[in-house]
Amino acid sequence: MVKWSGVAASGERPDPEAGLSEYQLAMRDRLLAAPVVPAPPPWRPVLGSCVAVGGLLGIGFAVHPDSGDDLVMVVSHDGHGLFDAVTGEKIARDRDPAPQDSTPDESDDLSCPGLGPIVGRRVRIAGLFGGGLHTGTADGWTVEVVQPAWPSERVLLSRHDAVPHRGRHGETWWHILHANHSTFRAAGFSPSGRTLVVATSSDLTLWNRGDG
Repeated sequence: MVKWSGVAASGERPDPEAGLSEYQLAMRDRLLAAPVVPAPPPWRPVLGSCVAVGGLLGIGFAVHPDSGDDLVMVVSHDGHGLFDAVTGEKIARDRDPAPQDSTPDESDDLSCPGLGPIVGRRVRIAGLFGGGLHTGTADGWTVEVVQPAWPSERVLLSRHDAVPHRGRHGETWWHILHANHSTFRAAGFSPSGRTLVVATSSDLTLWNRGDG
């Protein structure tokens, strides 16, 4: 995660430009000027928009034992849910998990027990309690979370090692989500590289591709 901030004297309002180099200022302005745009092909939004999940705490990935498709497990204040990352369908729900399994911080590896088709397995969860997701794929896609205007996060998707420091927005990198209405939780790819997810405290946004 990238964040730029200046250091102000005690009791003074921080100056967001204090201590930033010309290069950093130009980079910040470049990121602030980039509008939110759709993710490029082959990425497609699942269900066309985000899925509302109130009180979302974290997310994790699993694989369907029959189809091999990516699954997304969601942990929230209202329990656990499991989504098909290809269709967006909620395929399992546990509204009242056992107290020792309700949140990942109860486990040494930040995991929660699976449900539905992955019952009997554990899924590592990234979000409020820590952890992380894959930030890149084997074929060169990268996701980065930046904060040019704290505290809201912007999620950037790039390919072939492109970074927002260079290249044209909409050609080699894309600002695909601005988390300015809810608290950011996690962003990243599934281990297969076929699914990209962004989670905030109120919703889940999914993109999927079929090229592996």
